[in-house]
Amino acid sequence: SSSFSSFWGGIFSFDGPSFKNDFAAGRNTHWRSYRLFGRTFFCYGFADHKGHKMNSIYCQNLKVAYNGNSVINDLDLKVSSGTWTTVIGPNGAGKSSLMHAILGLVPSKGSIQISGDEVSDLSLPNLAKKVAFVPQEPVIPDGMKVFDYVLLGRIHNLGFFAAESSLDIDIAEDILKKLDAYHLIDRIVDTLSGGERQRIVLARALTQKSPILILDEPTTALDISHQHEFLNLIDEFCIKENLTVLAVMHDLTSAGRYGDRVALLSEGRIEVEGVAEEVITSEIINKYFNTEVRVINDEGGPVVVPSTNPHLRRRNNGK
Repeated sequence: SSSFSSFWGGIFSFDGPSFKNDFAAGRNTHWRSYRLFGRTFFCYGFADHKGHKMNSIYCQNLKVAYNGNSVINDLDLKVSSGTWTTVIGPNGAGKSSLMHAILGLVPSKGSIQISGDEVSDLSLPNLAKKVAFVPQEPVIPDGMKVFDYVLLGRIHNLGFFAAESSLDIDIAEDILKKLDAYHLIDRIVDTLSGGERQRIVLARALTQKSPILILDEPTTALDISHQHEFLNLIDEFCIKENLTVLAVMHDLTSAGRYGDRVALLSEGRIEVEGVAEEVITSEIINKYFNTEVRVINDEGGPVVVPSTNPHLRRRNNGK
């Protein structure tokens, strides 16, 4: 894709086969054949320390357009260090475009600051030191073992052609244990269930030891049990490791029960932002999602349920 080429292309060059060409053509790729590329494609790294601005995300007057069509319009968003903000919004609101702009994956105008630095001023290696990303559909080469994949999160520490140190291995093993996934260490990623696979993707990101974590609809393919399990793991790490988290989520109830703040994105702008009880209300959801819902106030956060058709219910109950 164009964003793939513009962001990752030209970082490292190879004599012989190209991972990018194989990937685009749908051919099998093996990470050990493209190890130099792997350090940028698969992982991000440690953030440097910049005082009170460390680990924050700040967007101001952000604009993103595709082929002249605006998808993000003068957007302002701040995610403070050590907090979790969840972005919600209807389909086509620009949620994934926002994530990709922050990661530098798509061209944008306006200001995007990561830990106080403009993304546009950062080299790719320096940007990669600040943020870890869990995509909606991660790309994992065929035949890769779980531990090899998780270790990709440590490649940013290695020099060219260097092997992982005992510290890198210890960190990867520790993360797998904390995620209760150590028993999967020798499995092939392709053989994992959806819940196991997403846990391993999270393990790779956390193994990077990066203080900012961005997630793009990470629970879309999971059932309700694995959704809660996955979000609980992120919440635990956010608190214990003081992670800054920015997530896109479709499930409004989950969005209201996890994290610190919710931002509602519609037609490329943040329309409402605040704590969950301020954003996830019947009036606001009905307005921006063009649907009828009821919001039940629960001690764990707002619960969103669809409104039913009373005529349909009476007809069904009469059968």
